[in-house]
Amino acid sequence: MIQLTLDNLENFTRGAAFLGTGGGGDPYIGKLMLKHQLEQGKTIKILSPSEIDDDILVCNVLSMGAPTVFVEKVPNGPATLHALRKAEEIIKKKFDAVMPIEAGGVNATIPLVVSALSGLPVIDADGMGRAFPELQMVTYNVGDCNINPIVAVNDFMETAIFNARNSSSGEWLARAVCVRMGGICQMACYPMTGKQIKETAIHNTIKLSFDIGEKIQDARKNKTDPTDAVIEFMKHSKPARFGKVLFIGKITDLLRETVNGFTRGKLYLKRLSNEDELLVEFQNEFLYAKLNDKILAMVPDLICAMDNESGEPITTDGLRYGQRIKIVSISVPPVMRSKKALDLFGPKAFGLDFDYVPVENL
Repeated sequence: MIQLTLDNLENFTRGAAFLGTGGGGDPYIGKLMLKHQLEQGKTIKILSPSEIDDDILVCNVLSMGAPTVFVEKVPNGPATLHALRKAEEIIKKKFDAVMPIEAGGVNATIPLVVSALSGLPVIDADGMGRAFPELQMVTYNVGDCNINPIVAVNDFMETAIFNARNSSSGEWLARAVCVRMGGICQMACYPMTGKQIKETAIHNTIKLSFDIGEKIQDARKNKTDPTDAVIEFMKHSKPARFGKVLFIGKITDLLRETVNGFTRGKLYLKRLSNEDELLVEFQNEFLYAKLNDKILAMVPDLICAMDNESGEPITTDGLRYGQRIKIVSISVPPVMRSKKALDLFGPKAFGLDFDYVPVENL
């Protein structure tokens, strides 16, 4: 069991920003929401999948929307709790816990806010092991879990409820409502048993966020490279994860717009020593990195931006012209490289015209 405190909150949200791979919404917003709850004396209990019974009932809670919108319209904790309670009314059962749908960005923090408001524990697992932009892009669907019911709530507690024929349809329906709700809404979906979590989710990703944030903080204190510290740590994690620095350079151009509920764009960097140019395309999260005409990394492997000096993870909405950054890639767990998984969140799922190649082979 992990207990979130004011002392370890910073490490958690910094690690969540790294796992957000540029997207998921800036967890700084979630940090402020959690700080407020902790200062009110609320407790937030986080349980590993190994600590739960097979028959407990758990709900995924999240914010849907474009990360650029999150800066202006902050996620609403009570609205997310309202979505959870409405889902309970529909299935006529009470949930025993909540969990994040993705490990990265602000959505890593939303279930913890709901935990503080409801008293329910949070399960240390998620469906992505990182952040992805769409609801169907989860390992739950490798195991054929049901997304329904889907509940979307806005700041006025106006509520939309869907019973979709599949998770892709659920994404399509919910995204349209999200746009009409102002580009952000609070959601509950994917009700799951403890057994389903153990079989289909990526385990202990909240703890991973704590650990990554701690490695960055320790490296700063010891005046060593935070990026190297994270890569070395991931190499010794379970399962072991390959990692490398893809590029170090300065942002020379940035194209970014909010389209149909997503933040889409292209990031261009140039080395300080020569004219090599790196292109990184993103749909909320970074999708691929290409140096001149050679692909260096692609989804589902993590592609992360870190400040060149401090090692602070940078989200797509935090990118600015002239920033000097490192682009880092980390491999995903084996379960995310199966054919069925790649059909859900590999390059072709984003409309890219190339097949997946693991980052360690590029």
